[in-house]
Amino acid sequence: MQALAGDVSINTTLTDDEIARYRRHLVLREIGGEGQQRLKGARVLVVGAGGLGSPLILYLAAAGIGQIGVIDDDRVSLDNLQRQVLHGTETVGRHKTRSAASRIMSLNPHVDLKLFTTRLVSENALSVVSAFDIVADGSDNFATRYLVNDACYFAKRPLVAAAVGPFDGQLTTFRAFETDGDGKPNPNYRCLFPAPPPDGTVPACSEAGILGAVAGVLGCLQAVEVVKELLGIGEGLVGRLLLYDGLQARFSDIRYAWDPDNPLNGQNPTLQDLSHHTG
Repeated sequence: MQALAGDVSINTTLTDDEIARYRRHLVLREIGGEGQQRLKGARVLVVGAGGLGSPLILYLAAAGIGQIGVIDDDRVSLDNLQRQVLHGTETVGRHKTRSAASRIMSLNPHVDLKLFTTRLVSENALSVVSAFDIVADGSDNFATRYLVNDACYFAKRPLVAAAVGPFDGQLTTFRAFETDGDGKPNPNYRCLFPAPPPDGTVPACSEAGILGAVAGVLGCLQAVEVVKELLGIGEGLVGRLLLYDGLQARFSDIRYAWDPDNPLNGQNPTLQDLSHHTG
């Protein structure tokens, strides 16, 4: 796994305060000073500031990511707080992006925030995604997941994607714009899930419920994978779907491969842009 280049326009010199703040990173052989500077030069887009985005954003900020983009058009509600730990009672009614900004600045004022208080749609997805080095998707609906997947492919940006259920979750990484060791394209979300499930077959969180800490587990794992991708360390999750079963306290993973019939980067792709996304 190769490290991402980061943005050379960001001053990556560590201040005395940052050296003290990140000292537990600096003593890690896999990170050290060079790795911490790479994190400071990185730009990460987080889609959704909810159950997954909350721990993800907090740990990315704590890790010293130089610029974090947050896109979400929702406002904080009281029933969010059972799992969306980025927000607080005092921020109920505020836009989640604004609530996130207050919390991040109190945690790490060295982070540069880019807030997008809007929905990610076909008209803005490519320009938003292209402004960052890597994307972490914490959205809660299939339409957005397919849109993020396609935008990352066209923008040539890695995507770390997670999803959660009542007591379970899954996590994987897509680098569909690259090829594997055999010269075959890497898989994308459409290889794993060729089509969304029929309407009504997967109940929303508001109907099915969720144990809040499950979102915390998956969001934290997302943060780990984002940092690994930025630094080029360890084994990534390209072609591997990590599964978490909270009730059985069990992790497992399955392999999946490029589907030559997928419409995005298959042998005869039919999707050339984002115009097929509506709504």
